[in-house]
Amino acid sequence: MEERKRIEELVEKLNQASEAYYNGKDEVMSNYEWDAMFDELVSLEESTGYIMSDSPTQNAGYEAKNGEKEAHEYPALSLAKTKSITELQKWAGERKIWLSWKLDGLTLVATFDNGVLSKILTRGNGEIGTNITFMKEAIIGLPQSIAYKGHLVVRGEATISYTDFEMINNMIEEDDEKYANPRNLASGTLSLDKTNLNKVKERHIHFNAFTLVHIDDDIPSWGERMDFLDQQGFLTVERELTDEAGISAVIEKWTEKVESGKMDIPVDGLVICYDDNDYAKTGSVTGHHATRAGFAFKWQDVSADTELEYVEWSCAASTISPVAVFEPVQLEGTTVSRASLCNISEMERLGIGENGHTTLEIIKANKIIPKCISVKKAQGTFTIPEHCPVCQAKTEIRISQNSGTKTLHCTNPDCTAKHIKKFTRFVSKAGMDIDGLSIQTIVKFINLGYIKKFSDIYKLVEYVDAIRQLEGFGEKSCENLMQAIEKSRSVNPVNFIYALCIPLIGTDAGKKIIQVTGYQGFLERLEGMTGFEDIDGIGPEKSNSIVDWYQRKENQDVFHALLEELDIEPVEPVTKTGGKCEGLTFVITGDVHHYKNRAEFKSYVESQNGAVTGSVSKKTNYLVNNDVDSVSSKNQKAKALGIPIISEDKFVELFG
Repeated sequence: MEERKRIEELVEKLNQASEAYYNGKDEVMSNYEWDAMFDELVSLEESTGYIMSDSPTQNAGYEAKNGEKEAHEYPALSLAKTKSITELQKWAGERKIWLSWKLDGLTLVATFDNGVLSKILTRGNGEIGTNITFMKEAIIGLPQSIAYKGHLVVRGEATISYTDFEMINNMIEEDDEKYANPRNLASGTLSLDKTNLNKVKERHIHFNAFTLVHIDDDIPSWGERMDFLDQQGFLTVERELTDEAGISAVIEKWTEKVESGKMDIPVDGLVICYDDNDYAKTGSVTGHHATRAGFAFKWQDVSADTELEYVEWSCAASTISPVAVFEPVQLEGTTVSRASLCNISEMERLGIGENGHTTLEIIKANKIIPKCISVKKAQGTFTIPEHCPVCQAKTEIRISQNSGTKTLHCTNPDCTAKHIKKFTRFVSKAGMDIDGLSIQTIVKFINLGYIKKFSDIYKLVEYVDAIRQLEGFGEKSCENLMQAIEKSRSVNPVNFIYALCIPLIGTDAGKKIIQVTGYQGFLERLEGMTGFEDIDGIGPEKSNSIVDWYQRKENQDVFHALLEELDIEPVEPVTKTGGKCEGLTFVITGDVHHYKNRAEFKSYVESQNGAVTGSVSKKTNYLVNNDVDSVSSKNQKAKALGIPIISEDKFVELFG
């Protein structure tokens, strides 16, 4: 009776966690906790024979609530899992097998007909998925069209890299809106609607094809099927051919890749499958597993106990987050001494006590991210700081109305840590192009007091000895960073204008200003506050934005402090004379074929002293559209205004 009750309890908890995960909600439990509960459930079901219909052992996933539902053409079953290499060897038998990563993301199924991507479904519960075809242009690694013209179905994992995950999380101001891990972020991203496609693009979702489900042609080898996907332009999973005798050595080699800490794509295990695709299809279906479709290998969970030395509170955006700093321990081949504690609610859940009187159990989630999973022993309770570690302003605890999560925040609206987005733009490639100064490093330097304003970046050399001692910084990486900073002192004025973070002013606006005024003219107009609205493409709104920005004393201080550090190229204004497009304004729409893309097309027009705008108006001289007979709104407006509609080939004939 007690065992049946425990089974019901486990099923409820695991299903709640799956529901949260597949609908992009806050993580209910870690992978470590989920695996432990799942293994316990499997053991109890085997010993009692009591299996609930909604048990996660009988389902391939969890159906997302949002979006239009659609049945899979081929059921997306999950793989049986093991932590035993011996079991993998037994499963392989005498056949050739492929080993690849078990990526930690969300499975998608893509369908192609007549060479065109026609449908994308999430895995859902394995039988029914959510149609997210509207996201097709926002997902990297998934071609819009392929050379193969038959019916093709491919499965892959949608993932977000650790680098993108950390950057996105650090840009989110409210702590209860942050994501627990890259998988959770991928899930939340794929739950967005059509109005948020730009957000999907910004998050750099990658589709990693891991199996060719169907093709009209006969390709019996799994390896050759994957090679075929490569040839069609898919981003495919890394893989290696082996057999029963070699699998142990291959797993050891691949495990070392993960433990090296150099992998940016999240993985939570390995997968083996038969090279003989026809043989793989002959397996039966047990529960929600196809017995010969593949076998997943999960690493044995390794944990270590250690003593908490202190909690470090770090401010990014508006949130002050806790990090446990503890006595170093060896985990998965590396030394670990820090792990995020997420927020106050998580610290309370774990039962964190006083510094020096708390014993933590630490793992490396997916063999990469240090994570505290439990408190073995604690005395007293932790202290919540009353002042922001960056600006020393008062702190306040906020409780989310949705989740009840307690988070700590700085009350100073002008705290340096709240301007992470500006610092990220300043160091970006379009700005000062300082390679090596990532958002994570910027946050660290701000919290250490090394950076308060843009010009402080050029004084980091004063802290070089201290930086060398920081975790993640060695002699070489520190040297490279200092060289990148020095190199950025010489900058083009267009990049400099972009780096200033003036509202509404990007590289395109900066380019137009410098072409007309030159660098010296820009300075004179800025300091004289005479405006830039006379410049084509700037107008009163952008001009007022520049003047308003410079009128604020704090911005003037930032500007002049930078002038003391930088060597800005003395670019002269461009005198526009001649050119095949001189005095003409074009609108370019639709696909192009002569030029690589519309950006290259636009660059050519501008190089010939012409202009390109985004909408058709009385000032437009030509609309370029390869579908000249289209009934699109731009074509209709051009016809109404009597503006010639020409193809790209006609443009090349006239102006190329």
